[in-house]
Amino acid sequence: MRVSVDISLYPLTEQFVEPILAFIKKLEDNPKLNISRNNLSTQIFGEYRDVMDAMDSEIEAVFEQLPHSVFVLKMIGNDRYHVED
Repeated sequence: MRVSVDISLYPLTEQFVEPILAFIKKLEDNPKLNISRNNLSTQIFGEYRDVMDAMDSEIEAVFEQLPHSVFVLKMIGNDRYHVED
């Protein structure tokens, strides 16, 4: 089953840009995922297990470095990578 996730990271620190960019880069380096960025969030598309494994690993890494961070995400149970608004 393919899924789509809309995710935003809010590090509660004055130096918030670098952790966000590093988080997105780690996701983009995963060849099993399709990633789309915009100014407000990042979208992740792929097989459910691949997406969840990547998010689990990368979210944990952020929390280890910046425990005062917030993630907001929305999920849908199909792949909307090629859907245009």
